[in-house]
Amino acid sequence: MKQRIITGIIAAALFLPIVIIGGLPFTILTYVLASVGLYELLKMKHIKLLSVPGVISLLLLWVFLLPKNYQYFLLQLNITKVEIALLAVLLFLSYTVLTKNKFTFDDVAFVILAALYVGIGFYYFIEIRQTGLVYIFLALFVIWATDSGAYFVGRALGKRKLWPEISPNKTIEGSVGGIVIALIIAIVFYSIVDLQQSLLALVFITIFISIFGQIGDLVESALKRHFQVKDSGNILPGHGGILDRFDSLLFVLPILHFLLLI
Repeated sequence: MKQRIITGIIAAALFLPIVIIGGLPFTILTYVLASVGLYELLKMKHIKLLSVPGVISLLLLWVFLLPKNYQYFLLQLNITKVEIALLAVLLFLSYTVLTKNKFTFDDVAFVILAALYVGIGFYYFIEIRQTGLVYIFLALFVIWATDSGAYFVGRALGKRKLWPEISPNKTIEGSVGGIVIALIIAIVFYSIVDLQQSLLALVFITIFISIFGQIGDLVESALKRHFQVKDSGNILPGHGGILDRFDSLLFVLPILHFLLLI
């Protein structure tokens, strides 16, 4: 626990100032975090980042991460991100032939989905930051409140398992408690900062992102259980890897982006 707290304090001291500054430093940080996250996923599948499929998937990830204000060179080439993804699929499939099926069709599906999973989540990290710093903090507070609420309510009242095959310790009572605590924190947050949304809209948004934050956590748990690993990585002592810490955000940020458009 001591190591976990120390790592959290150091990470916050390094991470939060860059989030607050925003702009290019934040974009670079996001690229680094996403690249490490992709490395962790590929490692689960025993695919090296410094390999042909690893490099192609990394380049594909970097294209996905390009924010709108940096996509001018794609416009000059008259090509879209989707078209680049289709080109990557053809390259991966060609590689299955070159390796005589040592790199299989299943591997192609995995690396494409890995780049999409990490890329889409971290792309909206950049987009939400450009929408407003306040929404980054809203997402973080809702996720932290959900996690803490689910843990403490689950320990105190939890009886019915939420999804024991994936995460044995999570309970339905804890899940609901996490949503309630997230609502309380979001309402307090609303009373302090200036949000464009109404209180009713905030309640709706909070419930949605609290639920999807828990789904993101369960997806990462399912991945680790499938590949029989305890943590996605060890870059954060006491916390695991980047995906262990950003699993909820990878689901919350795209959902938050679309909810803000409504």
